[in-house]
Amino acid sequence: MKQLSQAMKKGTMHVEEVPEPALRRGGVIVRNEYSLISAGTERSSVQKRKEGLLSKAKSNPDMVKLVLNQMRHQGVWNVYKKVMAKLEAFGPMGYSSAGTVIAVANNVDDFAVGDRVACGGSSANHAEVLFVPKNLCVKVPEEVSMQDAAYTTVGAIALQGVRQTAPTLGETIVVIGLGLVGQITIQILKAAGCAVIGIDLDLQAVALARTLGADAAFRRSAGGLHADIQSHTRGHGADAVIITAATTSSDPVQLAGEIARDKARVVLVGDVGITIPRAPYYMKELDFRLSRSYGPGRYDKAYEEQGHDYPLGFVRWTERRNMEEFLRLVREKKVNVQKLTTHTFPIENALKAYEMIAGKKKERYIGVLLEYPPAAKSAPKIVAVAPPRESKASLSIGFIGAGNFAQSSLLPFIDKKSVSLKGVCTSNGLNAKNVARKFGFEFAATDPKEIYASKDIDTVFIATRHNLHASLCVQALKHHKHVFVEKPMALNEDELSEIIKAYRASKKHSHLRFMVGFNRRFSPSVIQAKEFFADAAEPMMLNYRINAGFLPKDHWTHDPVEGGGRIIGEVCHFIDTIQYLSDGEPTSVFAQSLSLTGARTQSDNVALTIRFSNGSVGVITYLANGDSAVPKERIEIFSGGKTAVVDNFKRLETYHGGSRKVYETLAVEKGHKAEVEKFINSIHMANDLIAFESLVATTRATFRIIESLESGLPVEL
Repeated sequence: MKQLSQAMKKGTMHVEEVPEPALRRGGVIVRNEYSLISAGTERSSVQKRKEGLLSKAKSNPDMVKLVLNQMRHQGVWNVYKKVMAKLEAFGPMGYSSAGTVIAVANNVDDFAVGDRVACGGSSANHAEVLFVPKNLCVKVPEEVSMQDAAYTTVGAIALQGVRQTAPTLGETIVVIGLGLVGQITIQILKAAGCAVIGIDLDLQAVALARTLGADAAFRRSAGGLHADIQSHTRGHGADAVIITAATTSSDPVQLAGEIARDKARVVLVGDVGITIPRAPYYMKELDFRLSRSYGPGRYDKAYEEQGHDYPLGFVRWTERRNMEEFLRLVREKKVNVQKLTTHTFPIENALKAYEMIAGKKKERYIGVLLEYPPAAKSAPKIVAVAPPRESKASLSIGFIGAGNFAQSSLLPFIDKKSVSLKGVCTSNGLNAKNVARKFGFEFAATDPKEIYASKDIDTVFIATRHNLHASLCVQALKHHKHVFVEKPMALNEDELSEIIKAYRASKKHSHLRFMVGFNRRFSPSVIQAKEFFADAAEPMMLNYRINAGFLPKDHWTHDPVEGGGRIIGEVCHFIDTIQYLSDGEPTSVFAQSLSLTGARTQSDNVALTIRFSNGSVGVITYLANGDSAVPKERIEIFSGGKTAVVDNFKRLETYHGGSRKVYETLAVEKGHKAEVEKFINSIHMANDLIAFESLVATTRATFRIIESLESGLPVEL
């Protein structure tokens, strides 16, 4: 399918072929008919992406601070790779469209194949086919054309701005900024029984506002503007001002304070400078409000991504209900968006539309639509990116999941001389093609089956979100593939049992290798520490402290379905490292948390004691309440009169016989490179890198930790 994208680093625009998105839980697949270019918002986005790195840094000081902090703890090179992975990608464009549903997830009852729908949010891109979560999708009334329905998201933004204003019948409202949102705002206010005055820099926008029902409209630069406002409000000033302009200047905020009456409301919808002058706002005791995009639910992952609605009795107007209400206004002809459409471009010519918006082509525009062709009879499931290369490599690799971690910590370490990169699959087609293009995969796909069922692929790397790991491992093993899966191996006993069953069945193909991404045991400092204790004749005592840092409660890792929580999703790393150092398998665990209830969701701060089969004891202190300036990980090992300290995989201190030695690397070395290289070599050498039984024991130990937290008692494995 065709999709419009922009290079994040250089800002260049492209219309390219990418795989159609995959159907996921909680949403629908929509074939677009029209999408709306929101000129002000998208022009600003395009311009920002075209800025140099220095300009981007200046405009995002908080992000720069975060990156610098990460560099201190993860190393400059490691963080640099992550940043460049993002900058070298191509980003989607667009957030308002309309089309027809062609597939529905089995847990969605709101829609059926064939429904005409309007779509909003980050999924409603300028692309032929979309995946849209159900709360960002609404049915289009039969009386509304698909061209008009494509305005729904922008209409919802205008509607939410009006709701924040809380207008009452007969009030006079001033709208500053008469672009798309402003013109729609005027019509909604008129439908609410208000008198409306429009203000804009552009004379033609002012004229259009009058055509669409404004009682008066003026140029910002017109002489006597303040007197005109006073005249139209009988000397009182505006009851409310809605700012829908887009400018870095604070002039709209200044003007709003000057023309508003005593105790009026000023509502900011657009993207403008917010330097609020004290005098008018203080003397008039003005109420300054902000309108958050489409309405309640915006930026809430539980609402937008997971489909959890707010009860109508508590939140009457959510973003989805605003979208539905806007379509009702269009159906009843109280809002006319046909008069706003000045241009329609086929998706193939989308670059011409953006040239016009950027000012390269001097032409008057307001509402610009992109039009999409009817469905092809048979759409390809994969998109070729690079031609097949002649290679003597005996190993062919496919990737399922390729987010920031995979692009910075796995893919760069695959030696293309010894392997062939065949295909990469992610749920988002544009991302799949980004990765394929960057790392040299032959094809991009959105259906995992294209990877694990491919006869040309013998090794599968799985780096998706946690809830997909087990099922993809099982499928890959059933298709006789070597498997490298990022941690965790599974989220529960049932998933783990399925993997064990599939692995044992795969032993008929004894050459198959199975590996979980426990990279820390491959860190040079950990390996050296283990060698230091090679002659120790007694069990070890190990203290492992992790300053993990805070994760917002709506982060997907905390979701028990998608992420499994931080114990299962992250602590498995540290259990494996202690297993490696002590040469024992966990036999019992005891865990305590700072939280006394809700162990699964509140287990960010825990102390774990693990006893191993050879008598060693490991104490893991996993913390989210510490200061970020403290290095993330520290391991202290005691055995046989020796002590070793691994400090954040950059510094190793060993103590023996009263002497101290220090070994230090230039960067944080967590073992990702060695892990990938040794896994590939283990396939060539036909030997397991980590015993399968050890992988199972580590995974099972995380389940027992949860049980211990919930019971308050030690749990045997």
